[in-house]
Amino acid sequence: MYYLIMCRSLTYAQRVANTLERSGVPARILRSPAEISPKGCSYSVRVGERQLSRTLTVLAQKKLPYLGIYVGRRGSGYQEVEL
Repeated sequence: MYYLIMCRSLTYAQRVANTLERSGVPARILRSPAEISPKGCSYSVRVGERQLSRTLTVLAQKKLPYLGIYVGRRGSGYQEVEL
């Protein structure tokens, strides 16, 4: 299981990923899957299951914008996380 933080552009995804990495959270940028990105042009930052709490703290502290957070499970697709 992992989480995707969906961002509106590659630039915002890079900012989120770089900030998370500097805070000790491993993060990887990827194009958002079509099933969660209706416009097809967003990027997401992938973080591990155990990193969600720290990720949310960093995003709030640094006031980084994002479009949504989705949980991904192999073979099960994606589901938006209600915060």
